[in-house]
Amino acid sequence: MARDYSKFLRNKPKNSPIKHLVKRPVKPALSTLDTLGWQPHFFHQINPDSEADMLPVRVTEVHRKGLHIVGDGIDTLLPPDGDVTVGDWLLVEPTPPHSNRLLERKSLIKRRAPGTDRRLQLIAANIDTAFIVSSCNADFNVARLERYIALAFEANVSPVIILTKLDLCTEPDGYVRDASAISPLVPVVALDARGNEPKTQLAIWCKPGQTVAFIGSSGVGKSTLTNALSGTESIETQTIREDDAKGRHTTTRRQLHIVPGGCLLLDTPGMRELQMTDAEGGVAAVFSDLEALASRCRFGDCQHASEPGCAVRTAIADGTVDSERVQRWHKLAAENRFNSATLAERRSKGRSLSKNIRQMKKLKGK
Repeated sequence: MARDYSKFLRNKPKNSPIKHLVKRPVKPALSTLDTLGWQPHFFHQINPDSEADMLPVRVTEVHRKGLHIVGDGIDTLLPPDGDVTVGDWLLVEPTPPHSNRLLERKSLIKRRAPGTDRRLQLIAANIDTAFIVSSCNADFNVARLERYIALAFEANVSPVIILTKLDLCTEPDGYVRDASAISPLVPVVALDARGNEPKTQLAIWCKPGQTVAFIGSSGVGKSTLTNALSGTESIETQTIREDDAKGRHTTTRRQLHIVPGGCLLLDTPGMRELQMTDAEGGVAAVFSDLEALASRCRFGDCQHASEPGCAVRTAIADGTVDSERVQRWHKLAAENRFNSATLAERRSKGRSLSKNIRQMKKLKGK
């Protein structure tokens, strides 16, 4: 019969030699792939018959020269590819020229690219948590935070609002209150980006194998937070302009930083323009209370302008709903519809052009 030593161990003398036999379990070290964020979602996409010899790698940086990929025993560059973004997982041949296949993404953050051609720009893939960073100063903007949160929700990424520069603010409680009112689904953390506060307050989201991205305007402290979490000063930082609290661009490209014993950090350049596209679900999630209220309107296609029986206008009149928030809801929803329709038209034209080119080649070949 096996003996029960639990009672003896609880009552053993402090200097008993048995203490040397009681060892805490040692956590196994993470493999290279686990450190890079490898998950079952990606593993199950590998065909064991045709792709057994291919290597999974992660895109840690995208720049003009190409894609920087890292994996188990591989650290090299691939040619540029507009369909691949930082954070993507690829299966590559072990020998040059490294033919590859893009694995299905777990999440994708995207926006309509700045400019007039209305392209779709990929920001980052396979992100677990988005740290949406804003300063407690004149640059704080609720409408901008709503955009970032809608972007994260649509991308299937968990958003967290981080408020920085508390040392430059006399009354941070107002900023915390306004940020917390945006959505009950989004935690708000106010901290000093320098020192040990980021490590302690953000630890729950920065576990080994997790990928987190810092997004926000220039000068809000994204690079400072990345340095604080990684325990280095490898990323250059700059101060904000004193006249308008606007930041200067420090980070010029998106790059994954591996924190020893921790998560992967993605520092991104500040985005001056953030146009919504294909984000209907994200916008609806940010304004879920208004969406629920609109469902009680008399007419299903109510525009909440002058229609009778409008539950939204009734709530504005009795002070239940903030009229400015309703206006921001309308603006984001309309912007998303316009950009999504324009991109869909662009895709349709692209498909038609490709079809015409193929038909012309066939005719020439006859």
